[in-house]
Amino acid sequence: MADDLILLAVVSVLSACQQTYFAWQVGKARFKYKIMPPAVSGSPEFERIYRAHQNCVECYPVFLTTFWIAGWYFNQELVAILGLGYMYARHQYFYGYSEAVKRRIKGFRLTVGILTLLVVLSAVGIANRFLDEYVDFSLSKKIRRLF
Repeated sequence: MADDLILLAVVSVLSACQQTYFAWQVGKARFKYKIMPPAVSGSPEFERIYRAHQNCVECYPVFLTTFWIAGWYFNQELVAILGLGYMYARHQYFYGYSEAVKRRIKGFRLTVGILTLLVVLSAVGIANRFLDEYVDFSLSKKIRRLF
């Protein structure tokens, strides 16, 4: 069963590494701009890096939850690609925000789009599984018969 989820596992580990890298960037910025913990304010450059990281951390539980549910109940391959897209969007967001507040918008919009799609795919996958289990109706089986 675990072999069936290898793509989800790989993307999850890669995304965890990305989150760790973003945290490391905050640490480097603390050193560079001489902001000692627990302070989170100081130079605007540090504050942008710190906020970029915090915003990535705030979105991460939503990503992981919908990523795994959509992958489990909808389609692992498609969801793994979306997961890589999410990582790209977070990269764009983090580095855009680190440079200038307005540069975060492209990554933000892409992130919201991918998260919305993951929520929809999760809901469709769960609904299909629920209907199959409790109503004996499987939309995916009916679609497969057509093709």
